[in-house]
Amino acid sequence: MAYDAFVLLSFGGPEKPDDVMPFLRNVVRGRGVPEERLAEVAEHYLHFGGVSPINQQCRELLAAVRAEFAAHGVTLPAYWGNRNWHPMLEDAVAQMRDDGVTHALGFATSAYGGYSSCKQYWEDIARARAKVGPGAPRIDKLRQFHDHPGFVEPHADAVRQALTTLDPARRGTTRLVFTAHSIPASMAATAGPDGGRYEAQLTETATLVHAAAAADLPWDLVWQSRSGPPQVPWLEPDINDHLTALADKGVTDVVVSPIGFVSDHLEVIWDLDNEAADTAAGLGLGYARAVTPGTDPRFVTMVRELVEERTAAWSRDRLGTLPVWDECPSPCCPPPQRPAPRGA
Repeated sequence: MAYDAFVLLSFGGPEKPDDVMPFLRNVVRGRGVPEERLAEVAEHYLHFGGVSPINQQCRELLAAVRAEFAAHGVTLPAYWGNRNWHPMLEDAVAQMRDDGVTHALGFATSAYGGYSSCKQYWEDIARARAKVGPGAPRIDKLRQFHDHPGFVEPHADAVRQALTTLDPARRGTTRLVFTAHSIPASMAATAGPDGGRYEAQLTETATLVHAAAAADLPWDLVWQSRSGPPQVPWLEPDINDHLTALADKGVTDVVVSPIGFVSDHLEVIWDLDNEAADTAAGLGLGYARAVTPGTDPRFVTMVRELVEERTAAWSRDRLGTLPVWDECPSPCCPPPQRPAPRGA
């Protein structure tokens, strides 16, 4: 197919204190989340001055991708639109329309399958195009990339680097702990066309990173950033509970690798560099957190290669064995059932 633009699709985040509550209301729109719960989450952002790192990280990634495109003869202009905060995707789509774009490729800052990690980006695209109306360009989302070398190798190098900060004499009692965003168990069960895709992909990524970084160490995949009501089952164990269990088993040191994420945004910094680090300190565990790919040159190159898979019919560069596709099968990843808003 002929494509005439590239668009970075991301979550978005506040950039000043006054943005925080409106941003959070966008995140939970239609879910019936009470204001008092939003106020609790807002404190995480206000702890950092009301600024989420994610927008600046997207600016840096977009600049790196543009430079990578220019260096390799990829002539697509690059845009950026978010789900929950400015620049909003509908504004990017309107700008593309005004610029004469008709058919763009979208890169989402999520490597995995599932409703919130993949399907919702398709919904974002459809909503933005509907809002812009006639002339809105078509946008095809690039494939999931959980096992691409440009994603796996930076994570593996980060684990190796984190290990150098721990006491090598205690390597025999050191463990790798891979983390990803927890989701409702029902959503995990219906991820992908046959269910279970989110967990299966994360397990494959963890296996690949472990083999490349520290094959001698035991590892676990656990979860972070749960946000749902306590009566709804979410994926477990939580990272903090798991650290307690490891300490009880005689583990002395842990490297925590957030393979569920592409950059060190607020959930990584708050949940791992603050809460989990405090938990580890209270347990007497040596603790090191591996960084995420961010703008690692291999990750930026991966973005270009994903584009050239579609524009130049390149073969897929991947390390795993799970099936991949350019367009998700249907039906796939149904939206979760939301509670009715209060007062409805």
